[in-house]
Amino acid sequence: MNNSVPFFNYHFPTKQTHKHLFYSLPPSMASSLLLSLPFLSPHPRNPKPPISISKPLISLSSPSIPHKFSIPIHVTPKPLQFRHRSRRLLVGNSIGGSDEDSDDVLVGEDAAVFELSNQKLTSWVYFTVILGVVLFALNYLWIDNSTGFGKYFIDALESVFQSPEVVLLSLIVIFASVHSGLASFRNVGEKIIGERAFRILFAGVSLPLAVSTVVYFINHRYDGIQLWQLQSVPGVHQLVWLSSFISFLFLYPSTFNLLEVAAVDKPKLHLWETGIMRITRHPQMVGQAIWCLAHTVWIGNSVAVAASIGLIGHHLFGVWNGDRRLSLRYGDAFEIVKKRTSVVPFAAIIDGRQRLPKDYYKEFIRVPYIAVTVVTLGAYFAHPLMQSASFRLHW
Repeated sequence: MNNSVPFFNYHFPTKQTHKHLFYSLPPSMASSLLLSLPFLSPHPRNPKPPISISKPLISLSSPSIPHKFSIPIHVTPKPLQFRHRSRRLLVGNSIGGSDEDSDDVLVGEDAAVFELSNQKLTSWVYFTVILGVVLFALNYLWIDNSTGFGKYFIDALESVFQSPEVVLLSLIVIFASVHSGLASFRNVGEKIIGERAFRILFAGVSLPLAVSTVVYFINHRYDGIQLWQLQSVPGVHQLVWLSSFISFLFLYPSTFNLLEVAAVDKPKLHLWETGIMRITRHPQMVGQAIWCLAHTVWIGNSVAVAASIGLIGHHLFGVWNGDRRLSLRYGDAFEIVKKRTSVVPFAAIIDGRQRLPKDYYKEFIRVPYIAVTVVTLGAYFAHPLMQSASFRLHW
């Protein structure tokens, strides 16, 4: 493959990472590059002998021009210097501030952007229909004890492992293996069956296993050995509630585009960079850790400890696996995002690698974050309904 970018008969050798870079340059940079090229004047007043260098940079020779009219032109090359901010063209765009400040330029994507004018009513109708079909199929094929296979799955594990802690850990390991395993083969799978089909396969396998794990935890959360009892301590309930609320703001940044989750829009592996990502590059891991610690403090038994170990371990693996997948997909762009973000919350902000915009709060006043907040409050008040629904399954 020829990786050079033709400009008239000028050949500028480029690397694969800068393919078509010239055509993607901002207008000001492109015009500066054009003006810096010393084209041959048709009537030079003081002709000078060409300056010999190891390789001609410009040649007017062409297959369509006879060889006797070919005129070699030699110029002294001037090194082109691009700041790393030009790599923003690989993925993202500018979000305000001066172009001279690379910290104000997005390499990844602006997260949680929702513009009503860009929404199509037909897309949300499809989403509603797909959601209804998925929930019906999930209930009929998995949840309903008279028709589904969920109870047989749980009974099989309980027949092998007598301990609720081990059963819960085995559920988490099975879910984690399937969920992370399919995510690891996403690039290959999408090439074979397509993005939408792979999303359906991914959700169709992961969702029943996730439901089984959640339901089993709800039904057996007070089994096992009681290690401590802090529920009667003043302030503990409020602390656990606040921690759980905050955990959901971290847990669900990947659902910014529900139409992609339902495969109405073509699913993508996004490189988010704003909002919660400025605080931590892996908010789902942080949110899961906060949720686990809060519920372990509140419940205080061996089942809660087993759940925390399994879930936090899975998400710590997801930190490594997620970075690996983003590096394979986005290359240099991800390396830039990685350098100015951190896994540990606020670490990149404290050491100066991440500089928050003056109006940073505006990155949270967006429809997806508001929706997560409403759903989180609804889930808290719906706890009794979730518990009664889980008890009816007898898992």
